[in-house]
Amino acid sequence: MNRDVGKNNRKRQPSRRRPIAGTTPRRGNRLQSRDYQRGAQARLRRFRQGSMLAVALTALLLMMWGGQDAPGQEETNAPATAEVRTETTADPGASFEQATGTMRDLLLGFYGLLPKLAIGLAILLVAVLVSKLFTIVVHRAFSRWEKSEAVAALGRIVIYLVAVAATLSIIAGDARALLGSIGLVGLALSWALQTPIESFTGWLLNSFRSYYQVGDRIEVGDVFGDVYKIDVLTTTVWEAGGPGKAVAGAQSTGAMITFPNWEVLRSNIVNYSRDFPYVWDEVTISIANESNLPYAIRVFEGVAKRLLGTQMQEPARRYERLLRKAMLAFDVEEEPRAFISLADAWTNCTVRYLVDARARRRWASALLVELNKEASLPQHAGKIIPAYPRTEVKLQETWKPKEE
Repeated sequence: MNRDVGKNNRKRQPSRRRPIAGTTPRRGNRLQSRDYQRGAQARLRRFRQGSMLAVALTALLLMMWGGQDAPGQEETNAPATAEVRTETTADPGASFEQATGTMRDLLLGFYGLLPKLAIGLAILLVAVLVSKLFTIVVHRAFSRWEKSEAVAALGRIVIYLVAVAATLSIIAGDARALLGSIGLVGLALSWALQTPIESFTGWLLNSFRSYYQVGDRIEVGDVFGDVYKIDVLTTTVWEAGGPGKAVAGAQSTGAMITFPNWEVLRSNIVNYSRDFPYVWDEVTISIANESNLPYAIRVFEGVAKRLLGTQMQEPARRYERLLRKAMLAFDVEEEPRAFISLADAWTNCTVRYLVDARARRRWASALLVELNKEASLPQHAGKIIPAYPRTEVKLQETWKPKEE
């Protein structure tokens, strides 16, 4: 019994484990893990800075170009909820230390960004110089090419985009944060800058397809006139007259009209002078139905040939060559022709001729004067009778009153 008690009273000493042979602790692994941890923290810090910069840029774009509230949207005021305020006594010393610490962190962060800002500014200046040099080289190398300005503009835009992306990646410290926000920034830009993007697209399309150039007489939508200037976003024309305007004829009114280039994508474009600066025009003179119509046609065609026949031949041949080149071959009249059509109480005799697009009204007036002068000659009396308003009344026997 005493032996058992003695065994229980013995103090138990902790067992000491012997290290296994060949397994000694290494301090190099701990140092490597610490370095890896510090590197991960630094990368996380740069990623956060880049994300904050991307969100700030998106918010700035939305504030500058964001749309207004939809019409009819009513403001709703949420009911005020009772707030339970707990009065706490703030320590002035702790508040001052917190404020100074925040200001110190901001200043240190700003000082740390100064070298990055300087590098970004240098990149932007280099981009400006490179874009100017690229424009000069393109204009000198392709001076006779009509699309050289469009190529130079596209090159400048690519250079600026690359420079801005490089600058933002340097300031953020990690380009992955900016790449992650490309979708959000692109959505904001496409929503806020929809109209300028459409106008720029219309300018690019017109630059490469040459729908109109400076000096052309065009009609785009309700705008009719001569192109004066083509910008990246707008086109300016000298207005020409027409129906419903102060000047009824196709002559300059002296007014300038500027329209956005997105009209190229939405409206029909009529060019009167791009490939062929001549247009077909018509003049109509009315004669009575009792006139000798074949004789009147011969007389009016002779008057038009004397006035416009010689200067119409070469443009007519040129027009025919253009049509054959486009595989639209058909006969083109090299002399003015007259045609007749029935009206309400007379006959219209229309003379068709080819004339310069900017001289339509002048030649139409001259031709009308010659036609009226020829029709009033004595040798045409009774054969070409001018039209006049007439009213015909017929009485029938059934309309007479009955005799009593």
